[in-house]
Formats: sequence, structure tokens, C-alpha cells
Amino acid sequence: MNVFTIKDLENLSGIKAHTIRIWEQRYKFLKPCRTETNIRYYCSQELKTILNISLLNKYGYKISHIDKMSEQELQHNLLSLSDAEAHEERLVNELIAHMIDLDITSFEQELDGYILTHGIDRAISQIVFPFLYRVGILWLTNHIQPAQEHLVSNIIRQKLVAGIEGALPLRQVNRTVLLFLPEGEHHELGLLYVHYLLRSHGAKVLYLGADMPLKDVEFVSKYKTPDYLYTHLTGITGNFNLEKFLSQVNQRIPGIPLVISGQLARTYLRKIPSGVNFKRTIAEVLEFVATL
Repeated sequence: MNVFTIKDLENLSGIKAHTIRIWEQRYKFLKPCRTETNIRYYCSQELKTILNISLLNKYGYKISHIDKMSEQELQHNLLSLSDAEAHEERLVNELIAHMIDLDITSFEQELDGYILTHGIDRAISQIVFPFLYRVGILWLTNHIQPAQEHLVSNIIRQKLVAGIEGALPLRQVNRTVLLFLPEGEHHELGLLYVHYLLRSHGAKVLYLGADMPLKDVEFVSKYKTPDYLYTHLTGITGNFNLEKFLSQVNQRIPGIPLVISGQLARTYLRKIPSGVNFKRTIAEVLEFVATL
């Protein structure tokens, strides 16, 4: 059974934990369970409920009104949201629900349907990335089972690769970026998304992929002399030391700037060495790509 904390619900729905607690006290739509020590926890159904309610509330429905809706009325009102942004948020919510339920057939059908009507570019920017951003929070807190992650990751990987192969930039940029993940890092989707952004912008990309020994990065760098090295660190297991990694890259591949994005970049608090540039938000990543 999937078990979520109130912080997970806050991260996924955007509704503050304080507000969720007030809703629990005043309304009947959310009924958390409690441990023997009286700590709240939530199952899959509560997660789906808060996702739906937060979306309706965001687009004008009062909580007191939502509380009186039957399940059929709630679903009808969700489907009747006509705003394009609301439609895309609803689809991301549905993808999260399908992942939780291991309903991979519906997951891929929903995603393929959007791609068919809106194109792969918009699907990646408006659906795939928001989905990855939101469930990435749970990957790091271990509330998503590995099987759930792997099943949907493989589907999304296929869509990202299709987007990369089909990218038709309006102009070419005379910059080459070498993309890699260090040994122990297997979460490739963030790096594939950066690959898609770079290709769409017209940059040249050398893609080494996941779990790459630094000696191989060094070898390719010496022969191809890229303008930048780029890695996206989501959550390396084992004894990975980011400070040591930065030092090794600087020693073995001097003179080529290293750009790092991902969760580990966001949480790194020590002094950043010369030649290293952290992109702590997606806005900073997009700015880097746009200014190449």
C-alpha cells in the first residue's frame, strides 16, 4: 500500500499542510489514517482526492461547495474545466494517479492522446516536465515504489527520445555540450529533458548517459573539447560525495565549465569552486540554454 505524509500532499498539490489540516477539521472529503503515535498518514485515495480538490479550488470552486459534491459531480466538474492550463494540470494529476495505481496502459494512453492533439514539443514542456517535477519530490522521500518509478520512467523516456530526435530548431548554435551522469546516478530523465532543450535550441550535444565513469568523460572531453560539461543530479545512492566529485572534475578536465542542475545542486550549501555553475531552478536551466 502506498503511504503518504501530509508534506507529500502539500508538495504534490500545492496546498499548504496547515490548510489541509483545516480542511480535515471542517469538511468530510479527506479522512487520513493515524499511526499508533497519532501521526497522520494518507493512502492513494486521499492523494487523488486532494489533487482533484486543489485543482477545482484553484479554478474557482469554493471548498464548501466541493465538499457537497458527489464523486460523479466532482469528476464532471473536473472534465468541464475549459481553461487550457487547467486541462493540462488535470492531465498531470491523472498521470500521477495512474502511476500510483500501476495503471500503465491508461498512463500511456493519456500521454499519447495529448501528444496526438498537441504535438510532442508541447507535451514535453506542459505535461512531461511538470509531471517529472512533481513526482521527483517523492522519489527522494521514497514514498513511490521503485516499480512505479521504473514503469513510468521507461514510457516517458521513450517520449523524450522521440522529442529529441524530432527537434527542428529554427537556428543552429555554435556551442557543444557534453551531457553525462556520474557513476551511481541512474535517474536519466532530467538529463534527457536538458538534452531535449539543447537540441530544440540548436546546440550540439554529446550524450554519454547515466552511470558514467569520470575517466570516460575525460576521454571524450579531450577529443571533442566541448564548450560545457553538464550533469543533472537527482539522488545518487552509495558513497557519492559532491564536493569530491567537483574537485575531481576540476583536476581531470580543467578549462571546461561544469554546469550542474537537479536536487543535489539545489541543496548544496558549501562554497562553489571556480568553473562550476549550479542551476538550482528550471528557470535557471532555461536561461542557460537560451543564452548559449
